Amino acid sequence: MFFSGPNDVLKSRLKSLQENLASENPILIDAVDTFQELDRIAYRLGLLNDNQSFATTISWWPLISVLGTFSAGKSSFINTYLGVDLQLSGNQAVDDKFTVISYSQEDRIRTLPGVALDADPRLPFYQISEEIEKVSAGEGSRIDSYLQLKTCKTDALKGKILIDSPGFDADEQRNSTLKITDHIMDLADLVLVFFDARHPEPGAMKDTLDHLVKRTIQRNDAGKFLFILNQMDSTAKEDNAEQVVAAWQRAIVSTGLSTGRFYCIYNERIAPPIDDEHLRKRYKNKLDIDMNEILNRMQDVKIERVYRIIGTLENIANKIEQSAVPQIKTAIASWSSSVLKTDAVLYTILIASIFGFVSYMGFTDMILEELGRNVIAQGLTAIVGLSVLGAIHFWVRGKVAARIAKTLPTDNGPGNIAAAFLKNTGPMYSVFFKNPAGWGRRALKVIDNVRNEADTFVKTLNDDFADPMGRKEAEKMKNSDS
Repeated sequence: MFFSGPNDVLKSRLKSLQENLASENPILIDAVDTFQELDRIAYRLGLLNDNQSFATTISWWPLISVLGTFSAGKSSFINTYLGVDLQLSGNQAVDDKFTVISYSQEDRIRTLPGVALDADPRLPFYQISEEIEKVSAGEGSRIDSYLQLKTCKTDALKGKILIDSPGFDADEQRNSTLKITDHIMDLADLVLVFFDARHPEPGAMKDTLDHLVKRTIQRNDAGKFLFILNQMDSTAKEDNAEQVVAAWQRAIVSTGLSTGRFYCIYNERIAPPIDDEHLRKRYKNKLDIDMNEILNRMQDVKIERVYRIIGTLENIANKIEQSAVPQIKTAIASWSSSVLKTDAVLYTILIASIFGFVSYMGFTDMILEELGRNVIAQGLTAIVGLSVLGAIHFWVRGKVAARIAKTLPTDNGPGNIAAAFLKNTGPMYSVFFKNPAGWGRRALKVIDNVRNEADTFVKTLNDDFADPMGRKEAEKMKNSDS
């Protein structure tokens, strides 16, 4: 891995990405350039190969993910939000695919295969088939069995992408499906996690809760997860909404999450009427409050998307310096120490064996006499000896490197830590080098520049949405007076 830049295909994709972002936000165009600054560091370190870029590991479009258990009303919620019966709905799982839903100028609804997502860097799930293949051999080629893209013409979709997920059950899901679910949770700007209020025994769903909830605890973006208790109208008959919510809150808290906030909603379009007028008003009031909060978060996802992308920039820069490089350094130090120790042992055994054999056969005096008077014999002996020692050394280097590389991560390091380490064990690199190839003052300067650029991006965004001193209002009033 001695290249220092992306190949032509990747360059074309990144250029196309910037062209598509031109009408969105100038900051995002600059952000692509800043991602490429990090790419150049990663290429030199060996963290990325020439068909990879950090810019293609994220979703550039506002992304809302809808996850949840079977029959939790996810698809009905989406249909009502869009104003179109796009997704099949029912009490049982009616769709076993992840569906990416995007706006289209066409009046008709289209359903496109999973390859439409796997091959397009502008959309979520770009090259997800490779990730699926890593966890489930042979499944990467069956991408159409996992994903589909649906397009429709509805204003609610303008400027954002929705992902509807199949009903979740951690006990029964395949590794590939869990991988996609985790991928969605990482990519999305907003994650709506639906639970079914008609099943008031959340304790029986421990594995599912662990996967959907527990993993959010350590995340720095846990605020993007909204836990929604759907079909709350089912509690009206016994008027036990508080008890149902309390049971689910306890289940959420038991996973380690400090807050058990639930948004309590139901779908007025399909819910049976509540006969008691007082009860109906109470449920409707709660529905309006919680639903408005959810819809406002969905509307603000465009803003959160830009902050998320800028945050990812700084996060990758920090991870390269604070995680990837230290891991590579540690691996190099371990490799160097093991190689030198193994060399010493093998050289000692080899030399002792040769001298022992020569002494045993009685050739010592003859060999020393020949070497003392024959310059050619001296040269040949030196060449053969050094060749044997060199062959042993490089054999040991390769074996030790392969053993250590198996213990290192190959993705999300960020990048491929194992590949970056192996780059430093090639014949061009000495066992006495301490710093990874491609890492030095210039690389550190680039990392610092990326952080500064990210801070500048955030300040620019803040100026659009915050004005603590009221300067914009004062300027507006001044202009109106003049």
